[in-house]
Amino acid sequence: MTTSSPHPPRRRVLRTGLGLTAAAGFTTLAVPTPASASTRPAAGSSPKPPTSANGWPMEPKADTSGAIWTRQVPGSSVSVALRIGEAATVLVHVIRRYHYEIDTLVDGEVIGFRPADGTLKGYATNHASGTAVAIRPTWYPEGAKGGLFPHQLATVRDILKECKDVVAWGGDFRRPNESHFQIDVPPSDARLKRLAARIRGWEDKPGRGAGTLGLGA
Repeated sequence: MTTSSPHPPRRRVLRTGLGLTAAAGFTTLAVPTPASASTRPAAGSSPKPPTSANGWPMEPKADTSGAIWTRQVPGSSVSVALRIGEAATVLVHVIRRYHYEIDTLVDGEVIGFRPADGTLKGYATNHASGTAVAIRPTWYPEGAKGGLFPHQLATVRDILKECKDVVAWGGDFRRPNESHFQIDVPPSDARLKRLAARIRGWEDKPGRGAGTLGLGA
């Protein structure tokens, strides 16, 4: 009487299509399961956009169909392209405080969005997501430090304190860039939403907001 082997013949294993298990150093070739196949992008769908250093989606252009649009900074002649929503609310507030409390800014002295054309590296990629600004970059070139007068530096420190950990200043980077301010948290960070809500609340009240006394109450 012949007893059947507990192991299926080799040919049957190969026919199953579940994979080829190699011997002595060959790689296992796994066949996608329905679950893994479902994670693939659907045919015709757009690939996920690359993200900037601070975790925000980068965009190729401003003022088109995306989330980055040019707006005028209230109380000034400055126009700047920024990501609409909380990021723009916070960065416009930074620009306004700079304008009122450090030095008057004119149009062309603030750079927001810059396209990710391959020249942007590191934190500079945040410009491509509309979440960074450079205020007078020709006045404060990258790598130089000490360009601000003491009272101007004190105001920058007060802005950073007011914005807590949501905004970072390039003057604190290892290679300083005193013109640079950026959103320093990802889109889902609740601190950004809270700060933007506070700023909007200040703007709705007389005697509050940038350029007035009593901030932070």
